[in-house]
Amino acid sequence: MSETRVANPIKGPGLKAPGVVLLQFLLILIFETFEYSFTKVGIFTGLAILAAFAGGLILGRTGTAFSAVVTPPLAFLFATLILIATVGGGGLSISHLGLDLVTVLSAAAPFLVIGAIASWSYYFITNRKN
Repeated sequence: MSETRVANPIKGPGLKAPGVVLLQFLLILIFETFEYSFTKVGIFTGLAILAAFAGGLILGRTGTAFSAVVTPPLAFLFATLILIATVGGGGLSISHLGLDLVTVLSAAAPFLVIGAIASWSYYFITNRKN
């Protein structure tokens, strides 16, 4: 039987660190905007966070693994703050911002923890070999 492998869609060495950061931020922002405009944050945003972790590690160049591991939680936080102030309709009210921030972060916590454990493990294992 012949094995079929998925070809890397990026020709060449891969994305640089700024490209990885932008890719992860936009992926999380798009899915979170879609989900937040209809309901609250949930499974689709969580899967986008996991895809951002994996996509950054797969599509990044050698040496961009640290950026790929650190960025998704920060991108999720900034995207959430932007969406609460705009789509959420609360503006920059401190009480509304704090309550929504805790609600959204607690809904996405399992995905953030699973993604962080897996990607940090990958990062430490690959750097130990080097």
